[in-house]
Amino acid sequence: MAINHNAMRGRSGKTVRLTVAQAIVRYIANQYSVADGNRQRFIPAALGIFGHGNVAGLGQALHQFSDELPFVQGRNEQGLTHAAVGFAKASKRRQALAVTASIGPGAMNTVTAAALATVNRLPVLLLPGDIYATRHQGPVLQQLEHPLGPDVSVNDAFRPISRFFDRISRPEQILTSLPQAFRVLANPAETGAVVVSLPQDVQSHAYDYPVEFFEPHDWIIRRPQADPAEVESLAGLIKGAKKPLLIAGGGIHYSDATAELEALASQTGIPVTETFGGKGAIQNPGPWHLWGLGLEGSPHTNELAAEADLIVHVGTRLTDFATGSQSMFQNPKVRFGSINVTEFDGVKQGATTVVADAKVALAALTDALSGHTVPGEWADRVATAKSDWEAMRQEAIDPDVVFDKSTLDSEETDAVLTQGQLIALMQEHAQAGDTIITAAGGPPGDLQKIWDATSGRHCHLEFGFSCMGYEIPAGIGVRWATPDTSKRVTSFVGDGTFLMAPTELVTAAQEHLPMTVVVSENHGYQVIRRLQMWRTGAHYGNEFRYREGDQMATESGAKTLEGDYLEVDIVKIAEGLGAKALRPITADEVRQALSSTRDHDGPVVIVVPTIQHANLPASNVWWDVAPAEVFEQPWIEEKRVEFEDGQKHQVWHG
Repeated sequence: MAINHNAMRGRSGKTVRLTVAQAIVRYIANQYSVADGNRQRFIPAALGIFGHGNVAGLGQALHQFSDELPFVQGRNEQGLTHAAVGFAKASKRRQALAVTASIGPGAMNTVTAAALATVNRLPVLLLPGDIYATRHQGPVLQQLEHPLGPDVSVNDAFRPISRFFDRISRPEQILTSLPQAFRVLANPAETGAVVVSLPQDVQSHAYDYPVEFFEPHDWIIRRPQADPAEVESLAGLIKGAKKPLLIAGGGIHYSDATAELEALASQTGIPVTETFGGKGAIQNPGPWHLWGLGLEGSPHTNELAAEADLIVHVGTRLTDFATGSQSMFQNPKVRFGSINVTEFDGVKQGATTVVADAKVALAALTDALSGHTVPGEWADRVATAKSDWEAMRQEAIDPDVVFDKSTLDSEETDAVLTQGQLIALMQEHAQAGDTIITAAGGPPGDLQKIWDATSGRHCHLEFGFSCMGYEIPAGIGVRWATPDTSKRVTSFVGDGTFLMAPTELVTAAQEHLPMTVVVSENHGYQVIRRLQMWRTGAHYGNEFRYREGDQMATESGAKTLEGDYLEVDIVKIAEGLGAKALRPITADEVRQALSSTRDHDGPVVIVVPTIQHANLPASNVWWDVAPAEVFEQPWIEEKRVEFEDGQKHQVWHG
């Protein structure tokens, strides 16, 4: 269909006739990010799966300009978007990837990962197909017909989870939309999922675009400077504190502020602990470096947090996992300070806030605290707590100690290692530059508690959205961001997560990507079973078991999932998806499996049976997950009383 319009001309007056899709691809291919003087392609590749909603438009354009913007084929749109998120995180938000999907279910498959990107402020460009703008076709395949709004499509679901959303209904709209989209991608305070929704017909419409629109453009990733008055106010709080504690979040990584944080801690002795996102913020630890904080942190760190009279949180959103649902900070005189690139997060807890880039703000704060050190008794208390936890940690994870399974309420399997011992074996194998990735279930909590992420042993924890299925595709993204294949990229998952989303292993095989997946085979969603036991006193529906009986329900009631454990061969699944797969059982077999596959030139899956219900030492932190107020099972009463006792420790900080 021909479109009549007047072309918008640029400075030279010259135009080039392209379809909307061709113009988008050409524009993306000419955008660069610049951070600290380092210039690189902002979006070096596009990922996607084609369907009728994007194949004739974006598909044709990506084919035509494949030498300018490479295309990666995937298995599931959610997985591809997870890969893009993992790439952005490993690239410290200096680069992003584009993901395209067809209309309807293809587009909706990206929604979960888009929310993950926005929650964690990680740049991802989504280019989903959308229903026809012209409406000549009537309802098309996969179209939602909303009776009160003919302009509503399923893509409107992106609006509340995007940092930028635009639906392109005319070709010339991209002249203003795409620059705004890239502005958000490059802004550390605003970045997240950026969605440019593309109606199927509009993608193929042509327009005479100004040639200047496709000239290379640099997007500066800025470092907002610290207001000296704000720095002095925060320094004053620290000088007046007897028991200060600094919580380091993911913003330390994104701003490359590790050296500045270490300098501050070394000069002042202020103890530093890390959130999930901040794991590894300290690379050269001193006696002031504590292990993780919060619901899955070290109990010794959490005791210090309860005593602290000043909490300084840097580059973190302070979710309930870090605050114990606002129950952790128990000192009646506790005050809060913050450094954050966004005021929205900085002022949480009523903090005295420095709104600035973490790197520059920490350097300024170190200067403002020249000559100041924390009280000696607090430094001694911190060093003792650190030492005590490290001794407890080592005892809990020693892989060469036989674990006594008779102490647990679990059935006999061929497992001889606990998940903690498996982590210790991976720690033993890890080298500087290696990355371990995890996102949901038990693995991120256990890594937060016991993984030593110093000396370049990177720990990539996605726990802001706690999204099962992120880990394997994120490994692909991290591998792309880590081209040195001597550095191992390992995704650590439970069998529940593996069975939920293993298919991007095919993409890893197709792209010849060396990456490793270590599966803790513990027969279920065991971390939720643990929570269930904690809050309800009984387990139900979380282990992988056969149903007893032949029917879902009978007149006498439904049959439960309380039979034997499922017989699932993850090794065969992994091999069928193109990976090299092994199933070591003992500590020495795991060591051999890790060593022998380190240089494998494709995906590797190592399945290790682990002992069910064998948990690491508890963090001793309360969490606001409420047992039922009304119940028939008598054992819930005790859990309800325990929960309500914990509620009494919740404190409003404002």
